[in-house]
Amino acid sequence: MVNKQFAFYQTNYQLPHFRVLSRDAIYRVSTSFTLHTSSFSAMPTYTGISSEAFRHPLDRQAEQALRSLPGFDLVARQFVKFIYERPQMVYLTGNSIQVGPRQYSSIYQIFRECVRDLDISPEPALFVAQAPLVNAYALGQELPYVVLNTGLLDLLNEAEIRTVLAHELGHLKCGHTLLIQMAMWAITTATYIGEMTFGLGNLLSSGLIYALYEWQRKAELSADRAAMLVMDDLNPIMHTMMKLAGGSTRYGHECNLDEFIRQSEKYQELDQDSLNQVYKFFLYNNLSQGVFLTHPFTVERLTYLQEWANCSEYRSIRQGNYQRSPASQGSVDVDTKSQSNQVETLRRQIEELQQEIDQIKKNQ
Repeated sequence: MVNKQFAFYQTNYQLPHFRVLSRDAIYRVSTSFTLHTSSFSAMPTYTGISSEAFRHPLDRQAEQALRSLPGFDLVARQFVKFIYERPQMVYLTGNSIQVGPRQYSSIYQIFRECVRDLDISPEPALFVAQAPLVNAYALGQELPYVVLNTGLLDLLNEAEIRTVLAHELGHLKCGHTLLIQMAMWAITTATYIGEMTFGLGNLLSSGLIYALYEWQRKAELSADRAAMLVMDDLNPIMHTMMKLAGGSTRYGHECNLDEFIRQSEKYQELDQDSLNQVYKFFLYNNLSQGVFLTHPFTVERLTYLQEWANCSEYRSIRQGNYQRSPASQGSVDVDTKSQSNQVETLRRQIEELQQEIDQIKKNQ
């Protein structure tokens, strides 16, 4: 299991503890007070919608920058499938509860509605893991899945669970999970090259790291939009974000959303100062300590989502005018290449990587 999993909240990472198959970090969603649950009997359904219809432009731009870096495209889908996805599936199947019509049936119903609303096909697997931390994450491309921890189920009501599920499914819809796994391998490769070149490759490694985390932060904006499409109501999402910033089980009833919105507006004023933007960059990217933020500040996410919820693009999608995927297949792409072709692609890319390493050795 990797230590990078998409979730709805902010987590810091320390590079020295990075392990491709570790179980270190499952993201934490801080939840507390109760929301007023509205009826979801008439939730919108976006048949055939493409992720490009709601994907945030900053997500798209950051991905293009990440993919353009040297050494990034050195991993194939088959590598991800056999090295990462299958062991993870074995672990979840053997050590958690797979949700279905007779297991957590009410959660499964919410999940299926979210899958339907975002037109994701095939339906990902859903697991509940026994863990006290309030966590949720989505991973996998050939074998996509979402995991909810029991701690999350114990603290969230249906509106909040629906919001988190829609957010996680948004990551799957946009193909984020494959990219993050590919990027992780690319970073490991860059670090290895850096060790061989007495620091020269560290520049490459740093560039990859910065680009990866910048993209991760922007990817959250697209997943937030997916939650907005499913919820069709900004208030429960904003309440959830307020809880992420500092919700309390005991004192959550004293939280005031209007005050949190004003706090968000105040932050935007602070962000206009160029010096504060420099501070924010180093808060996001503390390379000296190997600590990076995977999510934008919560108040920033609030502002981005408010802007989109009040723009013509969202209203147009809500009215059924949106970009559709070919043949209405949703946006969770399935590779149609044969297994032998995928293995051959992987073999060729590994050979190319070895050639690059050999060339670096000769130039030392």
